[in-house]
Order: sequence, then structure tokens, then C-alpha cells
Amino acid sequence: MQQEMKYIYTVYQKGSFSKAAEALFMTQPALSISIQKVENEIGMPLFNRDKKPLELTEAGQLYIEKIRQIMHLENELSQQLNDLTDLKTGQLRIGGSHYFNSYILPPVIADFKKKWPGIDLELTEAGSYELLTMLKDDLIDLTFNCTPDPHDKLRRIPGFQDTILLAVSTRFPANNCLTDAALTTSDILSRRYQDSDCPAVTMEAFADTPFILLSPGNNLYSRSQSFFQEAGVNPPTAMQVSQLVTAYHLAQAGIGATLISDWMVTGKHPEMIYYKIASPLAGRIFDIVTPGKNYLSNAQQAFISLFRKYYKTSFYP
Repeated sequence: MQQEMKYIYTVYQKGSFSKAAEALFMTQPALSISIQKVENEIGMPLFNRDKKPLELTEAGQLYIEKIRQIMHLENELSQQLNDLTDLKTGQLRIGGSHYFNSYILPPVIADFKKKWPGIDLELTEAGSYELLTMLKDDLIDLTFNCTPDPHDKLRRIPGFQDTILLAVSTRFPANNCLTDAALTTSDILSRRYQDSDCPAVTMEAFADTPFILLSPGNNLYSRSQSFFQEAGVNPPTAMQVSQLVTAYHLAQAGIGATLISDWMVTGKHPEMIYYKIASPLAGRIFDIVTPGKNYLSNAQQAFISLFRKYYKTSFYP
């Protein structure tokens, strides 16, 4: 990709010349001169400079779309050339949330690096919505998502399932009436909540219990609101945080109840009680998501196959 195209795309991504110049390790005047040169050549501006953040003009929108196409072609060429080495060399850029990168991906990545040490693995951490945008922009090669959009034109393969549990500190009085449904850490590790005869609860019993919620836009925030609506309650909010792992640690400190993934319960936590949730929304299926283009590199295919093999038992009846 030509250097000027890289400059234009960075300004588009950052929304300002100053932030783009900082990211490109160059001065703002030098960046402005380079882009003005392109604008003079095509005879029209690419950015509406009166807007903050900058907005693309009609010509700018066309220019960015063509840059994306060039990036796709360059990335595909690089992948196809690497595939000639039969996974001896190459690169794979994986994007995951903090939860995924901390609890789900480590054993798969360790196994992948052992099998194909010549592949350079790059791991990016961000929110699920941001990761999908990065995937569309060819900044990562695959990610994971549990909220499919039929209009996003991305390739999705079911790869992993988890169960949402309610995690409550023993200090909250709501636990006193639910001893039959209460689950310990050992119960979670032995997957007792998967048994059909395991009692499940609704949020009705926790109407007065403060909750630690994830911020709006997060999949688990939407599901928490559905759980509350199904039970006809609106519990008080103790805190809102952006990360699932943070919410769990705050719950362990007794600040409030929260929703977690079953895969997050890995050690002894005698201060916590867990509950199976009586809702079909408690089960989540995460897709392995790749760009919607036709070509999948050998590295992408190898990682997808390894991941699905590792977590095939998560698709329990």
C-alpha cells in the first residue's frame, strides 16, 4: 500500500490529524502536506475539516473503501505466500476479549505454538464490537462473538459454548431462602449445574440485591436486562464496569452480585455462592469469526480446527 494511503487511512481511523501524526511518528504539518498533495491531485478534499472528529467527504468515503480493498488483497497475498511454506512461517492475528484471552485461549495458543512454532501469533485484546470492526478492517484475522448479525457479511463457525451463572457473596441475605439451589465451587467444577435435576433460579429472589453490571453494549449487559425483565424486577446497581473479570473480582469482595461464565470458576471461593439461571438465555454459543472473503489461510484453518477440537466437549446436550 502506498505511503499516502497509509497516512489517509490512519487519519480516518484516529479522527484527527494530531492523533494520526502521533501514531505515525511524524509531525502534524508533514502529515497535512502529504494528504493535501493527494487532495490536490484528485481535485477535491477527502476530509471535512470543520467537523470534530473529522468526517469523510464523499470522495473520502470512496477513497477509504478502495484502501480497504487494497488492504484485503495485500493481506490475502501475504497469506497465500505463507501457505506455500506449509505452516513453517507466517502470521496469525487473533482478537479476544479480556475474558477470552484470560480463560479460554491460553491452552489453545500454547498447543498451537507447540505444533507450529514458525507461525507468529499476535494477540489483541478489546471489546467484542471493536474486535468485529478490526476484523472488517483487516487488522486481525479472527475473533470470537456470540451476537451474530446476518448483515455483517462475516464468516462464522460455532466454536465454543459457555453457561452464564449468577455469582453472589455469602454476605447477602437473599441466599438464606435458596439453600436448595445454592452451588459451591466444587459443584461448578464438577458441572453439576448441567444436570437436568439441578434447581435453577430467576432474578425475582434477588430483587433487593445490588448488582455489578457490565456497561451497555456488552452482550452480558443485554442478557442481564432480559433476566431482570423475565422476573419482573429491577435490582439496584452497585457498579458498572467494562470487563467481566473485573465484575467477578468485585463480587468476590462482597460489593454486589454479578453474572459470570462457568469457565471463570477455576479455584476455591468459599465466600461465593453460585446459581443456575432459569432462562434459555443462560447458554451462549460463541462463533469463531473470520473475514467474509473467500480465502482462509492455512494458519487460520489450523487454529480453528485446533480450537474446535479442544472445546468440542463444551457443546454438551
